[in-house]
Amino acid sequence: MTSEKIDLAPSRRRGNKGDVVLEVVGLDVSFPSGDGPVRAVRGVDYTLRRGEVLGIVGESGSGKSVTSMAVMRLLPNTARISGEVRFDGRNLLELSETEMTRVRGSKIAMIFQDPMTSLNPVYTIGAQIAEAVRAHHDVSKAAAMDRAVELLDKVRIPNAKDRAGSFPHELSGGMRQRVVIAIAMANDPDVIIADEPTTALDVTVQAQIMDALKAAQDETGAAMVLITHDLGVIAGQADRVMVMYAGKLVEVGSAEDVFYTPRMPYTLGLLGSLPRMDRPSERLTPIPGSPPSVVNMPPGCPFGPRCPKHTAICDETEPELRPTTGPDHLAACHHAEALVGASADDVFDTEVADAAALHLLAEEGK
Repeated sequence: MTSEKIDLAPSRRRGNKGDVVLEVVGLDVSFPSGDGPVRAVRGVDYTLRRGEVLGIVGESGSGKSVTSMAVMRLLPNTARISGEVRFDGRNLLELSETEMTRVRGSKIAMIFQDPMTSLNPVYTIGAQIAEAVRAHHDVSKAAAMDRAVELLDKVRIPNAKDRAGSFPHELSGGMRQRVVIAIAMANDPDVIIADEPTTALDVTVQAQIMDALKAAQDETGAAMVLITHDLGVIAGQADRVMVMYAGKLVEVGSAEDVFYTPRMPYTLGLLGSLPRMDRPSERLTPIPGSPPSVVNMPPGCPFGPRCPKHTAICDETEPELRPTTGPDHLAACHHAEALVGASADDVFDTEVADAAALHLLAEEGK
């Protein structure tokens, strides 16, 4: 081991646990298309505090990944982005690409969905982690490699020193994902964004990946944004939860609020479609239909066509987030009060859901 000292913990001296580290205000993202602008993200606001885990959930196409890609400034040039992303006293959307390069990896790190596309197949995993270290720190190759081995050990890669010489294809999917987590940890970031980190992994490996993410957060002291379509992944992990639908936040609250007192039918539907270990024989409650197109959206609630609580007002005005069980528990639903004490079975009655599904199929066939 080299005796060269690498100072990789500057962020811990910049603030205390609970300080605001990232603030997103009025974020809008759209993409041009032949049919009109695709409004992928619509007016998203959130605040992330040091040491906090924020879960962002929703079906595919809800805008959760685009939101975080906009924060990282990794969207294509055709994307139209407005609003503010405030970090370290600056609006990241106004930085030059050179300035933003200093932020990525060093201050804000991202763990992508597919580790095989994040890793270079012709370099060893140790060399790739060391490269991430040297990109932001003036240290020798030997010191950076020592740091790589240390990080592999922290994410529980067995025989870390030997494994540092392995190529990505020589590792399992779960081990590759842990390597990507190690790269995210490399420069002690203030924020770690994990985009579907457990996709395509079995349940046992998912638990190992979540343990590795917890180790990454403990090591760096970072705040974490955990993006997933599966509420089960963030159960017991997230401090706060944001539910997205059709590019917009539809429910925001503490994990306890969202899991135990949801006030948005869509959230209830997501919970009802989640298998529960304590009720293995219980039938899942599906949400009928599919998410809407975000091109030329009609007025009203985007979830209205799929919602059993749908009434005339739902076609007229899109509901805004408003307080429900408390000032920090917000839901965008005209009928939030009617959901007090309701379960997914109460809202998405099987016969009603089947009838709604048939109606949607008939409408699509016209």
